[in-house]
Formats: sequence, C-alpha cells, structure tokens
Amino acid sequence: QVQLVESGGGLVQAGGSLRLSCAASGRTFSHYAMGWFRQAPGKEREVVSVISWSGGDTDYANFVKGRFTISRDNAKNTVYLQMNSLKPEDTAVYYCAVGSRPLVGSHYYPEAWWDYWGQGTQVTVSS
Repeated sequence: QVQLVESGGGLVQAGGSLRLSCAASGRTFSHYAMGWFRQAPGKEREVVSVISWSGGDTDYANFVKGRFTISRDNAKNTVYLQMNSLKPEDTAVYYCAVGSRPLVGSHYYPEAWWDYWGQGTQVTVSS
C-alpha cells in the first residue's frame, strides 16, 4: 500500500531553519506532482508549495516565497521542503501529498486532486 512519511519537524526559534522530508513508498510516482500543505490551529489546510514530477516547475504560496524551497529526488521517491527565516505564523502541522491531476504553475491545487497524503509533522516556531 502507498505510504507517505514526513519527517524533520520540530521546535525552532524565529529566524531559524528546518528541512522537512517526505518519503513515498508502495508504488512509483512517475508524472505525479508532489506538494506540501499546512494547517494551523483553528484554520483550514492551505497549500504551501508544489513541484512537478521533473522538478522543473515549482509554485509557492505568497507567504513563503523567498523563504522556502521545495525539491524532490525521484530516485528516492522523496520530496523536501527547506524552510528558512521561519516566523511564528509558520507554526502548523505540515503535510505532504502526491497527485496526478495538479498542474504546477496553475495556482489551483484543490485537495481533492491529491491522491495520497502523509500523516503530518508538527512545526513550531517560537518568538
């Protein structure tokens, strides 16, 4: 069965960095987009960043542009999220997802279009 396992979350001070990883297993994901979402307490889940299968196309939410970088290693079926200059408002549970329908660069990534989800990893940024 397909599994997505996130890691790398934790507690960090404002201005610090974290690198999230999400390893997918159970099948190959050729031509699937991969993405990161987050959900803060009391808020809806929102897209953070997505990357195309080739890695050649990426997209970022405005609130992370210039601070976060998404990348993927298809040989390892893994997607990464390098998070720099973290702010307290970045505190949330971060989820990775894999989907065949999302068109990276369209700025339209409804949750229903993502086929598989990880269980989430907590990121807490203290002020």
